[in-house]
Amino acid sequence: MKNSSLKEAAILLGRQAKAASRKLAPIDSAEKNRALRLMADRLEARSEFLLAENKKDLDAAKKAGLSSAFLDRIALDPGRVRGMAKGLRDVAALPDPVREITKMWRRPNGLQVGRMRIPLGVIGMIYEARPNVTSDAAALCLKSGNAVILRGGSEAHQSNQAIAAVLREACAEAGVPVDAVQIVGSKEHAMVNELLQLEEFIDLIIPRGGEDLIRAVVANSKIPVIKHYKGVCHVYVDAEASLEMAERIAMNAKVQRPSVCNAMETLLVHEAIASKFLPSVIANLRGAGVEIRGCEQTCALVPGIKRATEEDWRTEYLDLILSVRVVRDMDDAIDHIERYGSEHTESIVTTNYQRSREFIDRVNSSAVMVNASTRFNDGGELGLGAEIGISTSKIHAFGPMGLEELTTTKFVVFGAGQIRE
Repeated sequence: MKNSSLKEAAILLGRQAKAASRKLAPIDSAEKNRALRLMADRLEARSEFLLAENKKDLDAAKKAGLSSAFLDRIALDPGRVRGMAKGLRDVAALPDPVREITKMWRRPNGLQVGRMRIPLGVIGMIYEARPNVTSDAAALCLKSGNAVILRGGSEAHQSNQAIAAVLREACAEAGVPVDAVQIVGSKEHAMVNELLQLEEFIDLIIPRGGEDLIRAVVANSKIPVIKHYKGVCHVYVDAEASLEMAERIAMNAKVQRPSVCNAMETLLVHEAIASKFLPSVIANLRGAGVEIRGCEQTCALVPGIKRATEEDWRTEYLDLILSVRVVRDMDDAIDHIERYGSEHTESIVTTNYQRSREFIDRVNSSAVMVNASTRFNDGGELGLGAEIGISTSKIHAFGPMGLEELTTTKFVVFGAGQIRE
């Protein structure tokens, strides 16, 4: 497709989404929830169709020689289809933030001033691999009153198109604007760049995927972008930590699911307890298949460890690899986090209340944990019900983005004829 045709197609998507967002915003919760439950029912009813379309993606991926891990990421089966349906029903059960009055106060002249939650408008979602993101993103945007334009990875193209088609059919049946859920039909990368120019129609871009994708989106977008480049997450084991607790947390943070952004990538250990703690925890980590890359002191305490490089401290491995550093004190740990971290998730393990409070105050990541695994930085785990992604930007959201983070607020003012003097 020529660039002029791509531009026209992108503008059409934008115009349709903007018009749909204006119709969607005033729809009440009951209607949105009915549409979401109907979407869930239709996904389950069309499971055979979805699996047949997914098989086309899997066959193409196998032919291209993609890894078994990647094949698993894009694969659908009856259980995963049921999981998508459950996700839609779970979102339907969540409180609706739209039209909530978050604060109200009275001015001396009698005016009542309040702030009310409203949808952002139109959200552009650019993502890689997992087809379930198609239904998750559509559900969260619809419930929060936003229209969404979806652009999934080319490796799951047929699956994403099929899921979106079923969701749009359900919207039509439920009486919700069909164009509130749109998916880009073109697999051409140039189409993404055309979407990123549509500041007249799209209010926010949310990219989900690798660092290269997100940096490319940020570099080319005229629209505000929610950024999440990488998750270089740290656990700091303080001098006054319970070593048994610290070991459980370290094992969970690294091993439970190493390929995700909230997995620990660097373990920082106070020098006062390093000789007691590191031999045991490193033995258990190695037993779980983790490769350790340590600082000079770590290598001296535990033989056979690969020496960590400067690059290791800033690397998001997304694998069973862990950097370990012995630090002088909490100040040294925080200095390390500030220098090499990505403002994603940090945890301190300590029995010292004052030190835990200081760590919370001084560490400016999107989630700061005390005596808990970094793996809890997740919308579902933090009680948001669901998330559309994790932001490491501070504007306009920071951390997991649930329904509230897909809204903004406007001022509402109630008077009785007041005029400004």
